[in-house]
Amino acid sequence: MTGRLFRSAAALLLAAAIVAAPVAPAYGQSESKSASQAPAQTQAAPKFSLQVSTHDYSKGPRPFPNLFAPYAPIKVEPPQLTNSPRVEQLIHEGKMELSLQDAIALALENNLDIAVQRYNPWIADTDILRTKGGGASRGLTGTGTASVLGAIPAQTFDPQVTSSLSLDHRATPINNPFLAGTGVAALTSLVNHTAQANFQYSQGFHTGTAFAVAQNNSRVSTSSPAVFFNPSVQSTLFVSFSQQLLNGFGLLANTRFIRIARNSKKIADLAFAQQVITTVTQVENLYWELVFAREDVKVKHRSVTLADKLYNDNKRQVEIGTLAPIEVVRAEAEVARATQDLIVAQTLHLQQQTLLKNAITKNPLDPAIQPVEIIPTDVVAQPHKVDILPLQDAVKEALGKRPDVLQSVVDLKNRDINSRATRNALLPTLALLGQYGWTGLSGNSKTFGTPTTIAGSQIVDATGNPVPGLFVPASATPFLGISRTGLGDALGSVFGADFPTYSLQLNLTIPIRNRPAQADNARAILEQRQAETRLQQLNNSVVVEVRNAQIGLEQNRARVQAAQKSRILQEQTLDAEQKKYQLGASTIFFVIQAQRDLAQAQSVEVRALVDLAKAQIDFDRALGRTLEVNRINIADAKGGRVHRDTLIPGTVNGEIVGPAGKF
Repeated sequence: MTGRLFRSAAALLLAAAIVAAPVAPAYGQSESKSASQAPAQTQAAPKFSLQVSTHDYSKGPRPFPNLFAPYAPIKVEPPQLTNSPRVEQLIHEGKMELSLQDAIALALENNLDIAVQRYNPWIADTDILRTKGGGASRGLTGTGTASVLGAIPAQTFDPQVTSSLSLDHRATPINNPFLAGTGVAALTSLVNHTAQANFQYSQGFHTGTAFAVAQNNSRVSTSSPAVFFNPSVQSTLFVSFSQQLLNGFGLLANTRFIRIARNSKKIADLAFAQQVITTVTQVENLYWELVFAREDVKVKHRSVTLADKLYNDNKRQVEIGTLAPIEVVRAEAEVARATQDLIVAQTLHLQQQTLLKNAITKNPLDPAIQPVEIIPTDVVAQPHKVDILPLQDAVKEALGKRPDVLQSVVDLKNRDINSRATRNALLPTLALLGQYGWTGLSGNSKTFGTPTTIAGSQIVDATGNPVPGLFVPASATPFLGISRTGLGDALGSVFGADFPTYSLQLNLTIPIRNRPAQADNARAILEQRQAETRLQQLNNSVVVEVRNAQIGLEQNRARVQAAQKSRILQEQTLDAEQKKYQLGASTIFFVIQAQRDLAQAQSVEVRALVDLAKAQIDFDRALGRTLEVNRINIADAKGGRVHRDTLIPGTVNGEIVGPAGKF
């Protein structure tokens, strides 16, 4: 009895180990890193990778030590729709003195285009988490994710533990006791009471293998006397597996969702980087347009000042009789025209401030922001000369850095995965199934002693009279008691392999004509060829953009030189006309004309300098240098926090290169 109890205890421990042990390794392979490891990972990560972040939704909550964590929703913080503290820190006495460096930093923290795009890499993380468990990717709108094609037998990679507990009580009326299995005519009903406790552990693997361990237990008590054990306890333990041998065989077929989801995450990362580049480029252009608008207001102010001076001078000369009154009218008309130009310039200045506020704040209607005047602290100056690379070298650099090109390259990898997976899905389905199990039975049974023979009924003759001394022999079996056994004995039989069972099976399914699989494979190949063509189309457009950016940069450099020379000559012309006018050798018409020409030359010079700065910005964007030139850490941009200063294009260590513009 002691040995049987020992076997029963050992059987229970082994059953618990079989069910529980595989759970830990599955979760123990978590890829999460501690916070202290994050910087090292950032340095090792490839360019434009956003694997390090304050959020990583590609990893589910750990089940240990909190076993209920996987069944609670993952915490997602609400969006931050208020301006970052940096905004108020830059405001002093109703004015925001803003450098280009500050404008870029504010955009990274507050621009809503970046804030919206920031969610896409996190959403892509959830697809990775889902596919790790064996599900199909949900996909992400706007990232160029390849459609999922091909019918491949699905696998669930997350371990699953299934249990069922049941109680069943049945009272069945008996019409024929022998057919009912009771063998007792006195019974009018058959009463059965059944209790079951079943457990199963199952898991799929990347090779197309499925594994399951099922342990079932039942206790049955009945009113029928025709059973050996009452109540009876039956326990079974079965280990089963299945392996796909054709369709669904191999790592590619079973991990394609994971591979596609990870590539889609890279696409989302690159799309975010592209949005950062777009936003930074937009903010830089808006900043320089504001600089132009502000400088143009100064030019128009000077024009009004010159016109006022001319008007006052003419008015005094008319009063003393040295000038005709019509010249005062002409001078006054020039004042009105210059004032009108000033109003237009001031309006444009206010509009540019509104556009820039919207780009660098989350809420431009914030009472602390709305009345604030933005004063750009950087002035337009000719940037230092950038070596113009040969077209082939410039295109090569652009193709290796631009996120839109890299997105297409990664998307092409997804198309290739789909093409190979659908090729596997063309095969028939051939599955190898195997099962090995053990069964144990125990329960309460009656125990009887050794049967003995005794005299029974007396034998009679033909007339019915008893024959003396002759009796019919009869046997008697003494009832000794009830032998009580239970679950431990049944499990002892299971793990003692007293009643083994095994089976092996091959299932072959051959689809006739196989048209759905052929269509999926043809579509996957067509999408791959389309992606290859689209990539070449994008490469060609990059060539055009790079070349146009080079031409624009060279052209605007020449424009700046011509505009500066023109402004100097117009200054000299105005000075000469004013001197001639004072000597009576010129007329007011020529003086006014010279003033207009100078104002126009000054505006053209500011416009040319701003266009040169914008051409430099476009050149950096075309070559994919925007993040590098501005020293933007893409992980900071993703997290909405800026830890490092950006670098203004056209500066070295924050210092303006070249002479400051003279206005």
